[in-house]
Amino acid sequence: MTTTDDFAHVFTPATEPGTPTLLLLHGTGADENDLLPLGRALAPGAALLSPRGKVAENGMNRWFRRVREGVFDVEDLIARTAELADFVTAATRTYDLDPDRIVVSGFSNGANTGAALLLLHPRLLCGAALFAAGAPLQGREPEAVDLSRIRVFLSSGVDDPVTTIDQARLLASQLEDRGARVEEHEHPGGHRLAPEALDQARDWFERSRF
Repeated sequence: MTTTDDFAHVFTPATEPGTPTLLLLHGTGADENDLLPLGRALAPGAALLSPRGKVAENGMNRWFRRVREGVFDVEDLIARTAELADFVTAATRTYDLDPDRIVVSGFSNGANTGAALLLLHPRLLCGAALFAAGAPLQGREPEAVDLSRIRVFLSSGVDDPVTTIDQARLLASQLEDRGARVEEHEHPGGHRLAPEALDQARDWFERSRF
């Protein structure tokens, strides 16, 4: 049985009542501290749950293995996503969090993992703010998934060489086809969390009223 001890993580309790919990998933080479400033900017006062990916690639933390750049080990992704989902469920009990009000936010490898969580464990989340996310399941997406209660913000760089804009648009289509309310933003840049993207995400978060 997965417990909160199974992932190195940071938990910051909410400072404002009635706010959701933000699940923060870092990118390759980062750790559980990397996206805490993003979480505080996106949802001031919300509880922050920020675990560390358990896969090591040349000394860099990741959430799942890949064969090479842009080609994922999908079996590993599915297994690791299930383990992460169990961790989040355990954290809701340990930290007395509302399991119906969890929003995932991630960058790059973390954003891809967040997208996999949406598709494979849709009841875990009520929303997602994903930066530089593609379609991570690469043909293994489940069809019978109802995402109609989920709001999603996607920010992508049109010149991103890592997560191509075509992959980002494919993810948006996959989520919309399953009923998610998706808001897409594209910026004229590469593989980064653009400053304007954070402003757009903050506005989306406020309007979504999770």
